[in-house]
This record gives sequence, C-alpha cells and structure tokens, in this order.
Amino acid sequence: MSRVYNFSAGPSTLPEWVLNKAASEMLDYEGSGQSVMEMSHRSKVYSSIIESCESLLREILSIPDNYKVLFLQGGASSQFAMVPLNIMNKNGKADFVLTGQWAKKAYAEAQKFGECNVVASSADKTFSYIPKLTPDMFSKDADYVHICYNNTIYGTRFHELPDVGDKPIVADMSSCILSEPMDVSKYGIIFAGAQKNMGPAGLTVVIIREDLIGNAREGTPTMFDYKTHAENGSMYNTPPTYAIYICKLVLDWIKNEVGGIEAMKKLNEEKAQMFYDYLDSSKMFKGTVVKEDRSLMNIPFVTGDEELDKKFVKEADAAGFVNLKGHRSVGGMRASIYNAMPKQGVIDLIAFMKEFEKNN
Repeated sequence: MSRVYNFSAGPSTLPEWVLNKAASEMLDYEGSGQSVMEMSHRSKVYSSIIESCESLLREILSIPDNYKVLFLQGGASSQFAMVPLNIMNKNGKADFVLTGQWAKKAYAEAQKFGECNVVASSADKTFSYIPKLTPDMFSKDADYVHICYNNTIYGTRFHELPDVGDKPIVADMSSCILSEPMDVSKYGIIFAGAQKNMGPAGLTVVIIREDLIGNAREGTPTMFDYKTHAENGSMYNTPPTYAIYICKLVLDWIKNEVGGIEAMKKLNEEKAQMFYDYLDSSKMFKGTVVKEDRSLMNIPFVTGDEELDKKFVKEADAAGFVNLKGHRSVGGMRASIYNAMPKQGVIDLIAFMKEFEKNN
C-alpha cells in the first residue's frame, strides 16, 4: 500500500528521506558490517554518530558554548522531576504558567520537591489561549519559571517569552523544537521528547546552561543528576543509540535537504497559514484557539457536532488521512503538521475537508 498522511501528535511522521537513508544503512552502517542497532555505544564508529548529532544540533539551533547538550531517556515526563531535583534548591520555589496538561503535570510533580506558584492559567477556557503575563506576576525568589512553549493537545504556543528577570526559564519544547530558529541564551533549560520533531520515541534531548549543572539536592538518584550525564558525554549508561542515530539523520535532513532552520520555519508557516485560512473561511469547520496564540505545529478544529466529527474522522482515515481524532480532553479533530509533514499532505487534507463539507 502507499504511505498514508500521518497527522499523529506523536510518535509522529518522519521525513521519507530519513526513513530511506536508515533503510539503506540497516544491515551495514558505512561499511562497519553491522547495524547501528547492534553497535556498541563505546565503539569509535558510534562515537562519531553521537558527536555528529550533537554538532548538527548545536549548529542548527546556534547553541552557545556555555550550554551542554544531553541525550537522555525517560521522556519529557522524567524532566518534570529532574528539573526541580537539580535546580529548585536555592529557595525551594518555582513559578509555573499552566497552559495545558503537560504544564499541569510538571507543576504536580514539582510540588513534591518544593513550593510551587501558579502565575497564571488558561484552564478557564479549556487552555484555548496563552495568558497575558507581566513581570510583577512572577515570584521574586523563584528558582526557575516553567513554561510549555507549544501545547500539543490544545494547539496554543507562546509567541514571546515572559519577562521573568534573571530567573532561568525552563521550557518544555517537545512539540515545537526545530520548527523555527530560537535564542537558546534566553533559557536556562530546554527539554524535548524526540518523538514529534526530532526522531522516534525513546530519546529526550536536554539543552542546559552549564551553571545550572552540579546543584542537585542531596539524595538525588545518580541517573537524575544532570552532572552525571554532562560529565560522561551522555554515556554514563547505554543511551538510546538508534534513536540518536535517527535524530542525527533528521538534523542532516533539516540542514541539507530543507536548507536550514530558517527554511524550515518558512515551510511550517506556509503549511499552517494554508490550514488556518481554510478553517477561517469554512462554514463547517472551526479552529478552537484564539488567533494570536495559534500553534504552527498542532491545529485542533471541530464541526460543532460530535456525530459529524466522528463521521469526518472515520472517512478521513479511510481516505489515508490518519490520526486526526482530537485529544479526549478537547474532542473534535487535531492535525499535527510537524516538520516532516509535507506541504502536499496539508493541501490534500484541505481538499478532502472541502469535499466533506460540500457533501455534508
């Protein structure tokens, strides 16, 4: 069968260039006579893979020299505990902006380790907007401020960072990393599960400012101390070797096939604009997010009729547009149009939606 258009929120679609490259190297990676899957992580050939992955990431995101790149496991969810264990130790306080399920989960986890303050929340309108934030809303003595930059479930994103003074911003960027250029120096810690824009599930990437390493509270498990991984080049234990290799291929694709992070942003903006323009003109389908806070990556939409929503998802699936069902907390539909979703996929989905609208 031909490949479907996979609009899943994650694990999500991967670039065909990456899949073809991985397939061609499956049995023999660059003349080594073995697959990356079976390779020792201590071997010279694998060392070149993980070093190349870090180098490409640093280049594409212009990561400053005073930041470490860590390749970890445990998903973004493990970072909800790792962050407070490592950096909520000066005053034992942290500020949170609650813009969705993942920010709520991070807040709940951090409460186990210290005093957590909710600066603002958009729960009153099903997280369909980003709260307006002013400097006076943040605690003067918080050890860090946590935000979820792009909200996968609800389709919102921060378009500008809040002014938090000299406190480090910790950003969960699982569903938007690599989608556009970013100023890494504005953050203390950036973390992302790889399975949306960077590669397959199993890899978590952490970008952390060096002065935030080495401050873990007493009793922190060895594997939850950033220092452990920073001092060992992400090799304290066996890292997710194949996921790192695929991440390297994704970065190679962005640099050499797409043309870099600026070109990636332009393509993402074109895809999102097309989709939002259709939603804004449709008499049947409507977006659920306020216009100024719309995500480039995740677009939730509804018909306003639950039965019609179900019919649409069923017919779309049969036509090769899969994983469009919205998250259970929101309902309706959601199209995740990550980096690897080709522009043609969005064009074809819109054409299908127009036909569905005409027939219903």
